[in-house]
Amino acid sequence: MPGTPQDKTAEEAGAPPPSDKAAATTTTPRRRQARGERRISQLLAAAAGVFCRTGYAAASTNAIAREAGVSPGTLYQFFPNKEAIAIELGGQLLQRAHETHGQAFLPENLDRPLPELLDAVLDPVIAFNCENPAFWALMHGSGVPGITQEHEELHCNLLTRIEAVLHGFAPAATPAELTHTSNMILGIFKSSLDLILAHEGPERAAYTAELKTVLLRYLEPMVTTTRSR
Repeated sequence: MPGTPQDKTAEEAGAPPPSDKAAATTTTPRRRQARGERRISQLLAAAAGVFCRTGYAAASTNAIAREAGVSPGTLYQFFPNKEAIAIELGGQLLQRAHETHGQAFLPENLDRPLPELLDAVLDPVIAFNCENPAFWALMHGSGVPGITQEHEELHCNLLTRIEAVLHGFAPAATPAELTHTSNMILGIFKSSLDLILAHEGPERAAYTAELKTVLLRYLEPMVTTTRSR
């Protein structure tokens, strides 16, 4: 009969219109996803701190959970074990490292004189390692297969970049000479980076300056004054 409660519209009964229901249904998963992403970031930041202090081998999921201020059970909702955390963190850091190397080896940087080129290439790479000490800890101490393989690819890519730069400065050098020199440059850099990361402030700046001096003196005898295009 007209006028009975059954005849009221959904809006009159106080129920949200279908469009509002759909919006609410869509928003809830998004909020859950955002909370999950924040929790993952929190756990990865905690893992980075633990890996830096104790090394990968001595780190534990319990220590990472404590660092993040969550229970181990919460951690296991997102990562099944320590290796999974290392792979996720290492993957993110490797991506940033690739981006940093791309910025360091920009074409406009490579056209600079050798002293300026060293500044342009080394400064962003050193800054990345200082800002992300977990990168060094994971790449050289974790032994996680996925990370090791990707790091080797990064290493080979960096050697290729260095060889290309050297060929521009020393076009008469043989392929073998370019390979040996590139390996030596990378070896000097990695050894010096240990000292740079172990110090802060003026001491860190001093070791960075020494690294540039060593590389400059090493490269000057073999390079031409003007880069070959």
